[in-house]
Amino acid sequence: MTDFKPIKEGKVREIYDNGDSLIMVATDRISAFDVILKNKITKKGTVLTQMSRFWFDYTKDILPNHMISTDVKDMPEYFQNENYDGNSMLCRKLTMLPIECIVRGYITGSGWESYKKDGTVCGIKLPAGLKECDKLPEPIYTPSTKAEIGDHDENIDFERSVEVLERDFPGHGLEYATAIRDNTIALYKKCADYALTKGIIIADTKFEFGLDENGNVVLGDEMLTPDSSRFWPVEGYESGKSQPSFDKQFVRDWLKANPDSDYKLPQDVIDKTIDKYLEAYKLLTGKDL
Repeated sequence: MTDFKPIKEGKVREIYDNGDSLIMVATDRISAFDVILKNKITKKGTVLTQMSRFWFDYTKDILPNHMISTDVKDMPEYFQNENYDGNSMLCRKLTMLPIECIVRGYITGSGWESYKKDGTVCGIKLPAGLKECDKLPEPIYTPSTKAEIGDHDENIDFERSVEVLERDFPGHGLEYATAIRDNTIALYKKCADYALTKGIIIADTKFEFGLDENGNVVLGDEMLTPDSSRFWPVEGYESGKSQPSFDKQFVRDWLKANPDSDYKLPQDVIDKTIDKYLEAYKLLTGKDL
């Protein structure tokens, strides 16, 4: 049996080269504030992979994605065991674009902090009088650069995203920047509308895109998971205050309240976090994991 070593390790994911494809494994690691925490969240990687699988299937009419299979029987023997079953995805190889595509449908988090200062979010002027967690008149696109582990992503405007892409793909900067912006908004709108019918508000999220061998834009990485999105329950939603959530905001809030934690979570926070992830998965897909 051939042994595999990751060719790339992110904060949560490990990527393995499988010749003409890749195998992306979502681990049980969890990160917050661009730091990998010292705990693992059991079954978290499976939730991330299976939720991405659900959304990739749901949105393939808008844009192709990189998913080939989440069945380890379609992968080399090395991956056909319980360590990889459920949390692994066989993917097409893409040339990834160096932009985090963030879309915000509600004003919260760093966007709310920015708005309170000068009425803008990432340089975009918003209507006066918005309250925390208000729904925006239209979703806004606020891209950022991709940072290395340990560094922070940098918010940029659309024009800067064109420059970044033009630098790496001469002659295609505006084309690719426009394509990923428009697809980001389209994907968010379709999925946010669906989630509302299942009792979940998708406040914001991020997407990543790459190019296939023909230069076509393809959706990659993960999609609309509790790691990459803010999920709020529709029941009890009321703007003007922070919302309970199904995502890792619960972890962020605990870390803020416990600055001396050294990024180590107590067991009850771990248990509540995975319970929230599993609840979100069931609400959105209608299935237990």
